[in-house]
Amino acid sequence: MAFENPSREQIADILRNAGNIAVVGLSDKPERTSHMVAGAMKERGYRIIPVNPGASEILGEKSYPTLKDIPEPVDIVNVFRRSEYCADVAREAVEIGAKVLWLQQGIVSEEAAAIAQEHGLTVIMDRCIKVEDAIALAGGKS
Repeated sequence: MAFENPSREQIADILRNAGNIAVVGLSDKPERTSHMVAGAMKERGYRIIPVNPGASEILGEKSYPTLKDIPEPVDIVNVFRRSEYCADVAREAVEIGAKVLWLQQGIVSEEAAAIAQEHGLTVIMDRCIKVEDAIALAGGKS
């Protein structure tokens, strides 16, 4: 069966109830898309946790080398990595008990989706979390 993203209503519900969002591949370079998207999400009231082994702090938040290093629960794992790395990220998301695996716009991994779905995670692929937030929750997170 072909993969299908959750409905806009389901995505709105996911975002409305999101606690911590771990951003895998969050760049410390302000000109990078990951930095701009995560920064905008933080400004809208989301708790962003950077995951980047090459940085100690991004967007004023402590950065962690891997998802497993984050000492608190994670609701959404938002991924800014190439498709070939997503299966490993999905395995880590399962290990830490995340609820959602979100692959950013332009990123598709059937393998990562299968791993995550097999373990009960909701999967969203090839969608920008910032765009979905703007559509689903116009006016901000409450």
